[in-house]
Amino acid sequence: MNYSEAIEFLFGSLPMYQRVGRAAYKANLDNSTRLDAYFGHPHRQYPTIHVAGTNGKGSVSHMLASVLQEAGYKTGLYTSPHLLDFRERIRVDGNPVPREVVTGFVNSHSGIIREVSPSFFEMTVAMAFDHFAREKVEVAVIETGMGGRLDSTNIILPVLSVITNISLDHMEFLGNDLVSIAREKGGIIKRGVPLVLGPMEREPRQLLLDMAAGMEAAAFQAETSFQPLFHTYDPNGNSLVRIRDTRSGETTTYQTDLAGKYQQENLVTLLAAAESLREHGWNIPGGSIHGGLGSVGVNTGIMGRWQTIGSNPRSICDMAHNRAGVSVVMEQLGQIPRETLHVVWGMAGDKETDAMLSLLPREARYYFSRAAVPRSMDPAQLQAAAGRQGLRGNTYSSVKEAYQAAMERAESEDMIFTGGSTFVVADLLQALGY
Repeated sequence: MNYSEAIEFLFGSLPMYQRVGRAAYKANLDNSTRLDAYFGHPHRQYPTIHVAGTNGKGSVSHMLASVLQEAGYKTGLYTSPHLLDFRERIRVDGNPVPREVVTGFVNSHSGIIREVSPSFFEMTVAMAFDHFAREKVEVAVIETGMGGRLDSTNIILPVLSVITNISLDHMEFLGNDLVSIAREKGGIIKRGVPLVLGPMEREPRQLLLDMAAGMEAAAFQAETSFQPLFHTYDPNGNSLVRIRDTRSGETTTYQTDLAGKYQQENLVTLLAAAESLREHGWNIPGGSIHGGLGSVGVNTGIMGRWQTIGSNPRSICDMAHNRAGVSVVMEQLGQIPRETLHVVWGMAGDKETDAMLSLLPREARYYFSRAAVPRSMDPAQLQAAAGRQGLRGNTYSSVKEAYQAAMERAESEDMIFTGGSTFVVADLLQALGY
């Protein structure tokens, strides 16, 4: 089969959580360990860094990969989900896995795929680990999927574990409270492996510290060592964040092309991770940190995080898709001067609909739509739920149609925001030709 056929096989034949939800979830690592043995345990051929969390794990993974690349390491990066192209999930020094590698992998290993019947995610993890070994990477940054303990990536023994943030999401799988979710995320903690904790609430943080102590894993709390002082933007739209090192008292300004205000927390986590790696013999000069943070997009291809996609009217999209993430995005949205706010909005049907809609500004004009995946909520249902929250707007059959309607109505001093779901942002970027 060719590349298109291979992708169709992966999407159509293997259960994919992003598309169908619970039906794709596997509550054990049996398939992952079988695939790992079949491929000869490729992840043992290079050091790995494991990144989990509710919000921020994708940004921190991309930041880490960018900094390691700037430091001269040949770097693998595994993330999920993808926005536009499957190959975004598996990168080496920012370059997506080649089409012929994907095609060759599917064609060469169809037997084990049929025998094991893995999920889409399990198969993708095996492909990534195998590709990194064949490319002889010097380090690989591995982002978990939704959890940690039972995540397909959790067969690795990393040199560093990172947990970015704990908030309510995927509660049908991970638990109904922050402590339960933290326990699942904390499943990536390995005996004797250093752990970096990003900023988070007290109860989940304490649980993770206790879990680390039980595993004799030294824990580094990012927010106790690095404190954001202020955040602003340069003329090109890059974030400028002033950080104080609480141990030395020194302050440093970091520039990053990831513009969301919420990236302050991720930056603090990145700095703590870099410090931990340095303490364990990794050569990461200060210049590599500055260079990596300033070029995350160029070095890794990250998209969909407070991304500016147009001007006059200013148009921004962000893939925040749970209560905590949307809350921070809405706070930043409220600080931007504009006339009328137009919001293109869609959600997955298994999210906390009312809780998330209650965070949205009532004065905005809404364009309710759905992404082109089965999990997406019907626009009419979304409109009805939004109406109960005092939000008013029309329904559209696609994100492209909704965005076009917003563009037609918006004046030059207005603002358009598109979000609510990773898949909504993906559909928008695809429609705009990214």
